[in-house]
Amino acid sequence: MLLSTNIIMANIVNNVDLDKIHNVIEKGQGDSQSLKKPVKLQGEWNLDTEKGYQFRTELSYEKGKDTIEIDSPSFLGGNGNRIGPMGYCIAGITSCFLATFVSVASSHGIKFSRLRVNAECIINFAKSFDIADEPITEGINFQIEAQSETADRLKLEELLRMAEERCPAMYSMSHIIKVNATIK
Repeated sequence: MLLSTNIIMANIVNNVDLDKIHNVIEKGQGDSQSLKKPVKLQGEWNLDTEKGYQFRTELSYEKGKDTIEIDSPSFLGGNGNRIGPMGYCIAGITSCFLATFVSVASSHGIKFSRLRVNAECIINFAKSFDIADEPITEGINFQIEAQSETADRLKLEELLRMAEERCPAMYSMSHIIKVNATIK
């Protein structure tokens, strides 16, 4: 007797599960509230100089949680023992942008053989130190090395522009985000 096994293969391109994305889009078209996802954290400023960090938070994700310790660079009063706040910001923006680019490309059937990014952002701390009212940054530069046998440079540039328009982190950098800070 021959047994038959049904194996369902997910539609995964470039480590992006397109079936999951399709399902989210389909659900969101019927219920736009389902597309709103909260990001929450609780953190504590460390007052003990012996611990080697200034801020600690625990971030939850679908399958667990991680503790992150942050320490400002020494020129900002920290000890430089951990990644600083702006390092996490730039890493978050870079990974969000690259994830958006890969998702857009994957949804268009583009497969990469290599994908790397170099990100650079110059932070001007003049405003932070109340020395001058200058922009904190003039922007972030991404240099993306994308190798694909299924897309030429023109197509990749088109997808890059689409990613710039759709990336949540890029939106946050280019639009005013209301911040409400209160003392409890």
